[in-house]
Amino acid sequence: MQDFMEFLRTRRTYRRFQQKAVPAAVVDDILEAARIASCGANRQTLKYLVVQSPEQVDKVNGLVHWAAYLPPEQGIPKAEERPTLFIAVFQDEALPGANDTDAGLALGSMTAAAWSHGVGSCIMGAIDRPALCDLFGTAPSLRLHSMVAFGYPAHESRVVEMHDGDVRYYLDDARDYCVPKRPLSEILLGRI
Repeated sequence: MQDFMEFLRTRRTYRRFQQKAVPAAVVDDILEAARIASCGANRQTLKYLVVQSPEQVDKVNGLVHWAAYLPPEQGIPKAEERPTLFIAVFQDEALPGANDTDAGLALGSMTAAAWSHGVGSCIMGAIDRPALCDLFGTAPSLRLHSMVAFGYPAHESRVVEMHDGDVRYYLDDARDYCVPKRPLSEILLGRI
């Protein structure tokens, strides 16, 4: 169990990546993890679009927003640090029951599957949805839920103690991400 908890502690958000392509077999594992994720009433309303050509990845990179808590010079990946892969997550509203809970379960499965291969990720909701849908040419019934950036991390990301209730992540002197988390005593309402 300790190994699994360490896996969860290190499966953080990553925002700077090595310029190394994610192999097709790893992309397939990420998609398979999303495909088999739990969902309400087994409705399976999610659809995915893989963006991996350097030209398309570059276009997507201009339509997503990085690291809101950091100044742009710290939070936005430089050209040599950008992800090498994005996956767009859509909710197919032509199917009954599309909801954010199912999307969250799929996103968690996708990012865990990626991390099992040493591939970091960043789930992005601050995105230009209309421009991305235009870029992708998707049907109106497909609502873009989020974009997920993937790549081999070029930095560390770790959980740290929260100070003075401040939830904002920050960079340390090595430009590694420090992610404050509330202690269990603040989130546990009780045991009954």
